Amino acid sequence: MSAVASRPKPRLRLTRRGRLVLVVLFLVAVGGLAAILSPASRAADHAQPPPVAVVQPGDTLWSVVARHRPSNSPFTVIAEVRRLNGMDDFTVHAGQKLVLPPD
Repeated sequence: MSAVASRPKPRLRLTRRGRLVLVVLFLVAVGGLAAILSPASRAADHAQPPPVAVVQPGDTLWSVVARHRPSNSPFTVIAEVRRLNGMDDFTVHAGQKLVLPPD
């Protein structure tokens, strides 16, 4: 037997830089996994349907907004209602269903 064959193998030693590289790689892997799984967890939530208001006879867009979102700025809510419902003007008709912005 030769002396080289009987010598034990030296242990692997990590330097400070090597440990830092391993920690950073671990954190990148955990962050990537979180980024991949995060949208999937939100997709599992059951989305609630948007709130809807039914226009009554004699209602205006202002009165509908004042009745359903009294604490919000009417100008802002009216603009959002028009955007959500694809409205070009401010005309509403009795029986019309309007999608309202969430609170």
